[in-house]
Amino acid sequence: MRYKQIDNSLFVENRKRLISRLKPNSVVIVHSNDIMPTNADGTMNFKQNSDLYYLSGVDQEESILLLAPDFPDPKLREVLFLRETNEEIAIWEGHKLTKEEGEETSGIKNIKWSQDFEKVLYTILAESEHIYLPSNEHIRNASLVETANDRFIKNCMARFPLYKYERLAPIIYDLRTIKSELEVKTIEHACHITEQGFRRILETVEPGVWEYEVEAEYAHVFLSNRSRGFAYSPIVAGGFNACVLHYIENSQQLKDGDLLLMDVGAEYANYNADMTRTIPVNGRFTKRQRQVYDAVLRVKNQATELLKPGSAIPEYHASVGELMTEELLELGLLDKTDIKNQNPEWPAYKKYFMHGTSHHLGIDVHDVASIYKKFEPGMVFTVEPGIYIREENIGIRLEDDILITKDGHKNLMRNIPIHADEIEDLMNK
Repeated sequence: MRYKQIDNSLFVENRKRLISRLKPNSVVIVHSNDIMPTNADGTMNFKQNSDLYYLSGVDQEESILLLAPDFPDPKLREVLFLRETNEEIAIWEGHKLTKEEGEETSGIKNIKWSQDFEKVLYTILAESEHIYLPSNEHIRNASLVETANDRFIKNCMARFPLYKYERLAPIIYDLRTIKSELEVKTIEHACHITEQGFRRILETVEPGVWEYEVEAEYAHVFLSNRSRGFAYSPIVAGGFNACVLHYIENSQQLKDGDLLLMDVGAEYANYNADMTRTIPVNGRFTKRQRQVYDAVLRVKNQATELLKPGSAIPEYHASVGELMTEELLELGLLDKTDIKNQNPEWPAYKKYFMHGTSHHLGIDVHDVASIYKKFEPGMVFTVEPGIYIREENIGIRLEDDILITKDGHKNLMRNIPIHADEIEDLMNK
């Protein structure tokens, strides 16, 4: 791993919090993600299962976590199974975790090789009643790929049909929603790396630069700071491309007079930053661009103030929609007739602001949580309003990552330039 090892107290505490929510005589079984193929003998870069990482800190394939907090033998209440290495694996693939390193990483004392899993599983199940298994229950899950956890669910339920099966997702998703102090520091570190990338961009962007060259500058900064790279596919969108919400081609040349929208974030230790900034390619906003930019910034600032304990995403988004409506009226993009005749299911402002304002952020960029859960201290959200005027070649989105606190909120991207004057000053030094 590139990142500095996270203190295993985080994962020890995460397991304690989970165990406190289980039914008596339960066992939890979580597998790592697979290494996914591309073509021929190629593979994608490994990305760990978020729940396994949250509970163990292990960032390696072919790993299994087994928790049985009520098992009579204390040594088998927490077991971590790792892939046993050998000289050939070391030559071809490099170092794999030893048992000692597995214990140091996770705080789990009983480390076994993965070939011992079946034997231990039978022993544990002989004294268990409930089996908790993980699944991807994110409301926007669109995966068609069967995971190691999916395969195990089928196999386990077929072999052991008389047990009481439980969904792990509702419990662990609820736990992951509230970030610990160490998790917040890790997310904030990803934000600091992202800030370095953005400041570098302000020094290099000018007419004639290509979108992919901007992407390359970010990649250089991220990788130089122990990140594995982008938290998600970066959006580097000049001119009309900024009006395409999920534009990731990043293949066009930046033109004088255009805006450049960049939705990028660094990953660090499996935690993520998610930033959007929009800048003038030539270093100066036009009058109209500045009007729209300031409108988006006002909505972002007001939306941030609304992000306080006690609200929830549906009513929060509705409130931000009202703020955006007022700005669009001022910009002449909507009139009172539009508002009077609007469809309540798709308000008039949606013509220029089609997406939501916020989502949870953490180990997953669109982190897991019920959208109906009330905001609490320790939650981390993005705030990302935008205005997209296709007929004017203007797309502007601004996004920061916000921690909800007992007294309000803390902007984890407070040091990243966002005001138009500051951006112009830095681009024209």
